[in-house]
Amino acid sequence: MTKRALISVSDKSGVLEFAKELEALGYEILSTGGTKKHLQENGVAVTAVDQVTNFPEILGGRVKTLNPLIHGGLLAKHDDPEHQAQMAEHGIQPIEIVCVNLYPFVETISKPNVTIVDAIENIDIGGPTMLRSAAKNQKYVTVIVDSNDYAIVLAELKAEGQTTLETRRRLGAKVFRHTAAYDSYISNYLTEYTGEEFPEQMTLTYELKQPLRYGENPHQKAAFYQKHLGSDFSIASAEQLHGKELSYNNIQDANAALQIIKEFDAPAAVAVKHMNPCGVGTAETISEAFAKAYEADSTSIFGGIIALNREVDLATAEQLAGIFLEIIIAPAFTAEALEKLSAKKNIRLLTISFAQEKRDAFNIVSVEGGLLVQEPDRFGLKDGEVKVVTDREPTEEEWAAMKLGWSVVKHVKSNAIVVTDDKMTLGVGAGQMNRVGSAKIALEQAGEKAKGAALASDAFFPMNDTVETAAKAGITAIIQTGGSIKDQDSIDKANEYGITMVFTGVRNFKH
Repeated sequence: MTKRALISVSDKSGVLEFAKELEALGYEILSTGGTKKHLQENGVAVTAVDQVTNFPEILGGRVKTLNPLIHGGLLAKHDDPEHQAQMAEHGIQPIEIVCVNLYPFVETISKPNVTIVDAIENIDIGGPTMLRSAAKNQKYVTVIVDSNDYAIVLAELKAEGQTTLETRRRLGAKVFRHTAAYDSYISNYLTEYTGEEFPEQMTLTYELKQPLRYGENPHQKAAFYQKHLGSDFSIASAEQLHGKELSYNNIQDANAALQIIKEFDAPAAVAVKHMNPCGVGTAETISEAFAKAYEADSTSIFGGIIALNREVDLATAEQLAGIFLEIIIAPAFTAEALEKLSAKKNIRLLTISFAQEKRDAFNIVSVEGGLLVQEPDRFGLKDGEVKVVTDREPTEEEWAAMKLGWSVVKHVKSNAIVVTDDKMTLGVGAGQMNRVGSAKIALEQAGEKAKGAALASDAFFPMNDTVETAAKAGITAIIQTGGSIKDQDSIDKANEYGITMVFTGVRNFKH
């Protein structure tokens, strides 16, 4: 009996050559719709599926392969006498190869202003059903969903007359990954459309972007996966212009830098080490902003990651080139800047879109055995009930310094304290087990510059000791969340030293 291959693909790349090779190997080609037309126009003999089923395509093409004469041929066990008897009784012939890919649902929903009607019409039913049938019967059936697999299938058919069971198992597993991902895109789109924030089940699909040399440490294996249709403002969507591939830790640090830089509208520069900012500067130009970030901590910036929210010009590139840096991220580089920085062999240069339109709706963090899902912390001072709680009102310069500190402190590991003036960070205290410990680190780093500066805290002061420590270092303005049962103690202490203090009403922990 002639062997059969069913081919129906929306992605036509390589399919003509594949079909011709199968035909030369003695396979009868079954097909439908556009694939059938494409093959026939290019000289491949094709049997239409409706000739097999003796039933026409109906409902505008929604039903064409959903038929026992097709699915019996896909699901029958070739070594089961009962199955073979029923096949003979009903005139069903086996199908040994299935090559199918699906309606372009993801491409459809990627289009601007796509309607729900268009999205639903591009949900494939027959394709996934054929793929799943063939993949379930992988002991006997070779199923292909990816044109990259045509070559290995043809090589085995030519060498042995059939594919190996190992290959059929591998391709079958790939099919189930593919259809699971396809269904997840559909379910996530419809879940978002219907407004469900936290559905009873969450299915996530990410595509392999690149294997990594190792993970957080050299003995750990790792890979980087990208969310399809995810945020444009992300390392996953970045274009790398120069340098060796990113490492696991590079990606983590670069992501942290991006989360901070998005806080600023004015020209700004952010330096990150170990996922904490070591320097942030703002100014009238990006060159001046980077100079401020560098001045903030010229020691820790060594080997750091830099994010800039303006195009990198030659003046800025000359500053950057004088320091050992791992990564520079910006919306763009001028030709002169790119030439200057590309002379450094190991530095990575990345560009990303700073457009606001496409940002992820949720942050997802894995824990052993589960996921934590939350909204991103997009809270700004304009969203809160900011109030001055001390006798003295802030000066204009103190307001600017506190706003800068508040924008940065939310991105520092808790307990977090940031000391700033109105243009740059002066000291950062991160991740200590008590708030006074973080304050001491930040104030020590600021040194004499703490005099007249502002201090920002990511949470309230449980006691007045942080205010006391800040006052002795010369801090004149404090911004914190408020909400402690001992708030009045801190207010009284601030008034005692003439410090102006602002409550935001919202904490900004970053664990």
